[in-house]
Amino acid sequence: MVLASFPSPSQGVWHLGPFPIRGYALCIVVGIIVAIAMGERRLVARGGTPGMVTDIAFWAVPFGIVGGRLYHVITTPEPYFGHGGDPAKAFLIWKGGLGIWGAIALGGLGAWIGCRKLGVLLPPVADALAPGVVLAQACGRWGNWFNQELYGRPTDLPWALRIDAAHRPEKTPNIATYHPTFLYESLWCLGVAALVLWADRRWKLGHGQAFWLYVAAYTVGRGWIEALRVDDAQHIGGLRLNDWTSILVFTFAVSYIVWSRRHHPTRETSIYRDGHGPVTSPPPEVGEPEPAGS
Repeated sequence: MVLASFPSPSQGVWHLGPFPIRGYALCIVVGIIVAIAMGERRLVARGGTPGMVTDIAFWAVPFGIVGGRLYHVITTPEPYFGHGGDPAKAFLIWKGGLGIWGAIALGGLGAWIGCRKLGVLLPPVADALAPGVVLAQACGRWGNWFNQELYGRPTDLPWALRIDAAHRPEKTPNIATYHPTFLYESLWCLGVAALVLWADRRWKLGHGQAFWLYVAAYTVGRGWIEALRVDDAQHIGGLRLNDWTSILVFTFAVSYIVWSRRHHPTRETSIYRDGHGPVTSPPPEVGEPEPAGS
């Protein structure tokens, strides 16, 4: 018997004239705005210039979205390429399905391209972005709430999530309440952001250490949350594929942090590739007229 629960949204799409406003997309957009705003402030504090993170996001965000979708489709191919699947649905991103590991991998590639164009180093930029990125994940997970997807096993806990009949698993069509794994992960991401901010202030992390601390801490939470989920997923050795990915990524992240702290115990003195700063035109000499049109 369920003593209490909280409901899923009655709808996930609203229409502004002919234009659909989707709750899933709104959560993603809010997350991107949070990540850019926080990353901008942190990078400026480390020697960057205003607008730099926005310029990097111009490359990182679309790469991340494509990477996240590719990871989801590759690791969950049945709805698209399995029996009765529809390959065209692979392009319907607004219906959910962005894998974080693919988003980080290709998003990182996009960020690297943006950094190269601006003449800055990727590791300190990643450190500046890390807390904002995990806060973006905390926002984005609420998109699963709007779509009534990626919830956990049935439960009668007071904070159970009520799922409409149309969105319940085929194996439990008569059970209405499930673990709100989207909420668990959102709260975990808030804790990871706090951990990274605290550690960064405490030890002045650099050379990508704050970013990989975020990755390591996130994988710990993703591991136990993944174990609660009931959505379709590939299994290897009794574990979901995302569990194995978390184990491998956690191992690499911790190994990198240990190695990096040993070889780079102090933060970079400059975020720029030339070790100095942004390339700017020198100011005119005293008494020298400024160029016409300046």
